[in-house]
Amino acid sequence: MKILLLVLLSLTLYADLKHEMFTLYQNKKFKEVCNKGFTNLYPNKKDEEFVTLYALACLKSDYIDRLSIPIAILKQSPEARSNSAYFSVILMQKKLLYHSLVDNYDLHAFKLPTTDYVLSKVFDLYSKISKHSPRAYYLLEDTQDKKLSYKLYISTESMIDKLIIEEFYDTIKIKHHIYW
Repeated sequence: MKILLLVLLSLTLYADLKHEMFTLYQNKKFKEVCNKGFTNLYPNKKDEEFVTLYALACLKSDYIDRLSIPIAILKQSPEARSNSAYFSVILMQKKLLYHSLVDNYDLHAFKLPTTDYVLSKVFDLYSKISKHSPRAYYLLEDTQDKKLSYKLYISTESMIDKLIIEEFYDTIKIKHHIYW
């Protein structure tokens, strides 16, 4: 009887957690969802909806390095495998872009899948630049919307260099993304 009560209690708490995360996600509190998902990932790793919600929130809050575990976990259904591939592309683009900017690695020969995520857009624009000397920053114009542009650079203010993407609409900065 005690075991049944314990199981029912844990299922209720789990359902409440997932519902809470979904509500937070709908309210655009992506960092909170990502952090709750990170804290509760292990006991919920078999629930692909939970893992996907966690990964999407981490993506929206620019915690891209947290995608590596969901990439490995999401494999049981076609939708999960598709999500895993999507996250993999973005993570790989971040790693290659960082490698290129920090180590002067040439990317212009790469032909990779792409996504609608800002880092993918910037990766695509940057990789079209032919071999060049390193610059302090790159100004890249969106191919779909001429009013959108991106400033790409490396910040060396801390112990670990950080990849920075600033999004501009006309001349107004609308978003600031930091990756490491």
